[in-house]
Amino acid sequence: MKGQPFHENVCIVTGASSGIGRELALLLAEQGAWLALAARNERHLERTAEACRKMGGRAIVVPTDVTDEEQCKQLIEKTAQEYDRIDTLFNNAGISMVARFDEVEDLSPMKKIMDVNYYGSVYCTHYALPFLLQTEGRIVGVSSLTGKTGVPTRSFYAASKHAMAGFFDSLRIELVERGVTVTMIYPGFVASEVRERALGPDGEPRGESNIDESNTMSTEKCAELILRSAGRRKRELVMTTKAKIGMWVKLIAPSLLDRITKRTVERGG
Repeated sequence: MKGQPFHENVCIVTGASSGIGRELALLLAEQGAWLALAARNERHLERTAEACRKMGGRAIVVPTDVTDEEQCKQLIEKTAQEYDRIDTLFNNAGISMVARFDEVEDLSPMKKIMDVNYYGSVYCTHYALPFLLQTEGRIVGVSSLTGKTGVPTRSFYAASKHAMAGFFDSLRIELVERGVTVTMIYPGFVASEVRERALGPDGEPRGESNIDESNTMSTEKCAELILRSAGRRKRELVMTTKAKIGMWVKLIAPSLLDRITKRTVERGG
């Protein structure tokens, strides 16, 4: 349908049980998308799926831990079995952190950040790509501004998001003549549960946000911007004017951007 690029579009959304992923699913359902919703929490996924069905979309629930390659493979296979094709993959599942590197005593819990953010996206993309090539589909990677520049207390998170950027930028070039587009998304601070689940220096979820929520973008607005860019098959989206200016500052005065970033984090957003 005109103006609704995701009408009857088979979309996989990881991290769909809450936050940005849930809002993406609801917006896609409004357009009549056919959804496969993935996350670890099956009960919350079912709630999202039911809401999507009420809004006019089709939806199946596929409980998935994206750190498990076999589960990612099953997600793709179950989607293809249900709908006979795959048109769009939203790599949205993510986990964050809030800790200075010198505060971290045990590195092993921090490996989970790379496993979720980077390898989870790689696994899903690997198994979905043969189907996406058949439909000349879309791949969307939900990164972060930390995928563009380092941020204090987010070292492992920034590393995982930089890895995502490098992988998907390379993949975009490989696919440029094969019809599959890659859109990278770089949100700033978003009012999402992901910060409450962010790992502290002990490797355990903090259970609270350290960000001033009054300075953050809503999950609804973030999802709306993501969907608009994905629908237009844009190369990338850096959200907010301030962030776009920051990218120019990094090119001409990188030390200044370091200082601005440090102050922003210290002020809590």
